[in-house]
Amino acid sequence: MAAAAGSRPPPTPDPASQLIFSDTDASGSDGDGDEAAGRGVALEDSIFAAYLHISGRASPDLSKIRSFLASAAGRGPLVSCLICLERVRPGDPAWSCASGCHALFHLICIQSWAQQSSHRPPSTTSPAAAAAASSDWPCPKCRLPYPRTQIPRSYLCFCGKVEDPPADPWILPHSCGEVCDRPLRDQCGHRCLLLCHPGPCPPCPKLVSSRCFCGSREDVRRCAQKLFSCNKPCPKPLPCQKHRCPERCHEGPCPPCQVREVYSCACGKTKEERECSEKEFRCEARCTGMLGCGKHVCDRGCHSGPCGDCPLQGRRTCPCGKKEYKGVSCDMDVPTCGSTCEKTLSCKIHQCPERCHRGPCVETCRMVVMKSCRCWGLKKEVPCYQDLVCERKCQQVRDCGRHACKRRCCDGDCPPCPEICGRKLRCNNHKCPSPCHRGACAPCPLMVSISCSCGETQFEVPCGTEKNQKPPRCSRPCRISRLCRHKSECRSHKCHYGACPPCRLECGDELSCGHKCKERCHGPVPPPNPEFTLKPTKKKLNKHLECAPGSPCPPCKEVIWVPCFGRHIGEERAMLCHNKRWFSCQNLCGNLLSCGNHYCTKLCHVLKNQTSTLDQYGLGDSNPEKQDQLLLNAVTKQGEPCEDCFLPCQKVREPSCPHPCPLPCHSSECPPCKVLVKRSCHCGTMVHAFECIHYNSLTNEEQQRIRSCGGPCHRKLPNCPHLCSEICHLGQCPSVDHCNKKVNIRCACNNLKKEWLCQEVLKAYRSSGRDPKDVPKNQFGVGILACSTECENKVKVVKSELQHRKANETKEHPVVEVASVPKRRRRRERIQEARQASKFQIIKANIQRGLIISLIFMVIVASVYYGYKGLFLLSDWMNEREEQRLHRRTGVPRFN
Repeated sequence: MAAAAGSRPPPTPDPASQLIFSDTDASGSDGDGDEAAGRGVALEDSIFAAYLHISGRASPDLSKIRSFLASAAGRGPLVSCLICLERVRPGDPAWSCASGCHALFHLICIQSWAQQSSHRPPSTTSPAAAAAASSDWPCPKCRLPYPRTQIPRSYLCFCGKVEDPPADPWILPHSCGEVCDRPLRDQCGHRCLLLCHPGPCPPCPKLVSSRCFCGSREDVRRCAQKLFSCNKPCPKPLPCQKHRCPERCHEGPCPPCQVREVYSCACGKTKEERECSEKEFRCEARCTGMLGCGKHVCDRGCHSGPCGDCPLQGRRTCPCGKKEYKGVSCDMDVPTCGSTCEKTLSCKIHQCPERCHRGPCVETCRMVVMKSCRCWGLKKEVPCYQDLVCERKCQQVRDCGRHACKRRCCDGDCPPCPEICGRKLRCNNHKCPSPCHRGACAPCPLMVSISCSCGETQFEVPCGTEKNQKPPRCSRPCRISRLCRHKSECRSHKCHYGACPPCRLECGDELSCGHKCKERCHGPVPPPNPEFTLKPTKKKLNKHLECAPGSPCPPCKEVIWVPCFGRHIGEERAMLCHNKRWFSCQNLCGNLLSCGNHYCTKLCHVLKNQTSTLDQYGLGDSNPEKQDQLLLNAVTKQGEPCEDCFLPCQKVREPSCPHPCPLPCHSSECPPCKVLVKRSCHCGTMVHAFECIHYNSLTNEEQQRIRSCGGPCHRKLPNCPHLCSEICHLGQCPSVDHCNKKVNIRCACNNLKKEWLCQEVLKAYRSSGRDPKDVPKNQFGVGILACSTECENKVKVVKSELQHRKANETKEHPVVEVASVPKRRRRRERIQEARQASKFQIIKANIQRGLIISLIFMVIVASVYYGYKGLFLLSDWMNEREEQRLHRRTGVPRFN
């Protein structure tokens, strides 16, 4: 363990701790930056907790992962999607290249990129290879190919276990917050112990027992560094099996043996000094050994072993192979057979037309054949060895989809486009340098450096993403010194772009009004730095006007309370000291008018006796606005009188009277009312006229007494048809139920008659259950007496006389039964019967009817005759027009 500890490299400072993030505000306070840095360290410690527990705090293997964490959390410069160049927000669905560069892209952008990259048109020559190539899509940054089946379909966390990871402010964006658990590289068998994180997994930190490369030493090391060298000479023998490896313990196979000695070639004729690994070689001399026949010499080069048998021994035929010769030795030439050679020529179509011959056949076939050009646009008879090429240029669009092929007589397999793409990249700064291609261009490979105002702190971002970056936060102090008088009191601020922050201290100068200036310091300010920009801007004239030291303070803004013209309670207004003035409060004046009864209804105004009270509020010469001051002086010298009262008198008279006072509004007592008041007597027969003052001065009893007319009451009683017999009085008549007048009462058939008092009749009605008020006046007293036997006899005599009278009337005037016809119809029928038409009128009506019928018949006959004749005339005219038209067309004269 001690040796292992001694062999480990010393701990190096974490470069991730020196990362500079660009999203912090340069004008922020130090406390905010420290707090944000503390939160970032706490987040990293929570993610690296399991790894740091094994590997320790100062692990150099986490620097790259820390940069990816800063980018994913939105704190680093690498937070822009290289496809759309927009910022990848913490809540946006994203995808990262898990096998190559681990760059972060929007999920929608990478899906669109993959679809465009995997749908390129296949080539005509090798469709299988083109289809295989079109099924892959590359990463926009590292160009690592991915199969079409790995096009991202859903939003997954970095480790791929959770789909649509929820947005949690306590964990890393796009992370599930669980242990990564991905297998580590080199297939060591262990899994990642970090929480779900972007970027590659760190090397395996576990301690394992391993041997060195040569196997002579065993040590306990981390799993990611378990392969090590013991720095001792390698004990392995070299492939030559004569020498040993001269190097120290190393990885992989041993190098070739480099010991130099003199070695012979394969045939043993030449000797050279060579390395041991190259001792087997061949010389340039030909082999001169004899073949197995003993008659011919070996024509091979330098070789080892026997030369072999003679190739001319065995079956012998003529040169064309059609005739076989037996018993011919290898040193004799075989004669030709004399027939046609008929060997297939180099065109692989025709046969050799010459006679059997020794040596090779002619190389060029001169047979004339009908050939088509490569584009199948021309057919022509040419020699077989000659290719036919036409002059037509190919108009097919190349694979780039932008340019035509333009190759002469193209066979359809158009070569790739040789031109440069030249389209503007998404960064809007450079053009695509790749060959002309289809689909979206690759992101710009250049990097842009962004620095602070002083240039001490900087970082690099991909080109095109600089517009979304902010300048780096520099910890060095600003070099611009202040010019105001608080230079020694203001604390320094950090490096920044643009103008320095204004002085936040209070001015404190004493104003002319006696108050102190409470505004923020308004002294001179230094010229500002240029604003943060990554592109050169046009030079502009510096229009910054510096304030000279001792510049005047702004007007006093102390708040004071100023009353209105009328000095109304609760209408004081808070005004700035430099803008104080009297005002009208928009309320009514409220001063008592000369009538002594009403108040002034004008708006709040200055009175004549109020001019001396203006100076005590400081509203005299200190007013800065001259026009308002002149107007105020004119008003205060003259004043404005209150209005005159033109209203009528509205006092209540004593004693109370409904008549208004005829005098205008006055403060004295009103004169007595002399208006005559009309009042009727109690029974309504007379009308009395009294003076209003006299009538209203009486008591209620006296008023009722003088209103009585002194005569009998003429009001009708409610229960009987008689008038009241009392003298004119107030209220209900006293003799309502005690009327002493006599009334004639009768029986129901009006045969019996008696005379009763009215009050007895009322009692009789009430005893029978009838209300006297419901009895009509003409039937008062009828039906109270009961009918006797005499009444019944008289009724029978009357009925018999009525029946006898009706019988006589029916004999003299018999009744004609009339049907149930409405009265209006019966009347109409009677009128029509009364109108009896004469014979002359009947004859006249018949004659008129006959004339009308004959006239209608004549009109019908005439219309039929002339219509039929008109059809013939129309047919003749049309035939004539047709002949004229035919004559114009043919030119043949007409014969009449």
